[in-house]
Amino acid sequence: MSRVAKKPIALPKGVEFNVQSDNVSVKGPKGTLSIAKPAGIEVKIEDGNAQLSANDDSLIPLTGTLRAILANMVHGVSQGFERKLDLVGVGYRASMQGKDLSLALGFSHPVVFPAPEGITIATPTQTEIVVSGADKQRVGEVAAKIRAFRPPEPYKGKGVKYSDETIIRKEAKKA
Repeated sequence: MSRVAKKPIALPKGVEFNVQSDNVSVKGPKGTLSIAKPAGIEVKIEDGNAQLSANDDSLIPLTGTLRAILANMVHGVSQGFERKLDLVGVGYRASMQGKDLSLALGFSHPVVFPAPEGITIATPTQTEIVVSGADKQRVGEVAAKIRAFRPPEPYKGKGVKYSDETIIRKEAKKA
């Protein structure tokens, strides 16, 4: 069995881990998430830990993947995930209008992005955006969609970038 699949998933207090025949759901203070469980993979709960095992050798890689997804679900419903974005550029601003994110990114019109269900978008300052939620995949997807409106360019570094992202700058053409 893979090293990832052998590792147990610690279940913190306040998290309910429910296993059915074809579905696994995790409920916590930040929300509820569920995923389809492939046939041939067993999930057992012992001593506040969840342990996965495969019935067939061909399912071992899938067991490690399912274990990682379930661990992310447990972390998401208990603590949540967040991605921070920075706006770099003169006149680039972000503001919340109700549940919609309004972005001024140098276009002739403001870009309005509605927050999807289960995702919270906040703007602590005019040049910062914080995307948070319980589902790691959806948080990353929403952050990538916001970044795609104006990705950072390599000459001046202007655009929407992740806060931990480093932009490799190019040197301008010499005369």
